[in-house]
Amino acid sequence: MSIRAVFFDFGGVIMRTEYQAPRQHLAERFRMDYDDIDRVVFGSESARRASLGEISEDAHWAEVLKRMKLPLTEKKAFSDEFFGGDVIDHKLVGYLRLLHGKVHTGLISNAWSGLRDFITREKIIDIFDTVIISAEVGVVKPEAGIYQLALEQAGVRAEEALFVDDMTANIEACQKVGMKGILFRDAQETIEQLDRHLKTGR
Repeated sequence: MSIRAVFFDFGGVIMRTEYQAPRQHLAERFRMDYDDIDRVVFGSESARRASLGEISEDAHWAEVLKRMKLPLTEKKAFSDEFFGGDVIDHKLVGYLRLLHGKVHTGLISNAWSGLRDFITREKIIDIFDTVIISAEVGVVKPEAGIYQLALEQAGVRAEEALFVDDMTANIEACQKVGMKGILFRDAQETIEQLDRHLKTGR
């Protein structure tokens, strides 16, 4: 059976932390380890609630700044430094532009409410036919519902869809609903695997 839809994760795949130095410097400034400051931003209860759309991204950042004992006026400076080493993979973006129009291209991301505006500003939202952001739909990977929603919006069956993610649990979850999965390691390897799947339909 041919592949009619290809879905991508965003953070960790299309956009990745390629340079640790900015986040490391930020952690050192607050006498924290890199992993500790990472958990403050991504591993807190407010981060979980923001990913489910229960609170806004701004409300989550307010909690982060409170934890760091910083005023709200420091939000932009803090977040800019925290994400200072994050880079969009333009090789993958270019590949998706080539796929777009040949197969359904979609995004499935565990993300806060600001992601849609971000990918719009970065002029990459147009490479996706559908965009599933957990904060907008109230369900997160690896829950089956987020994949089923993506399939419904794309109008394809699970066996006609393929998903690329950097987390093993998310790949295993998509496979449980019947999709094919590619565990992301690097752009070139992923592109080669996708080309094989699209050529053989398996």
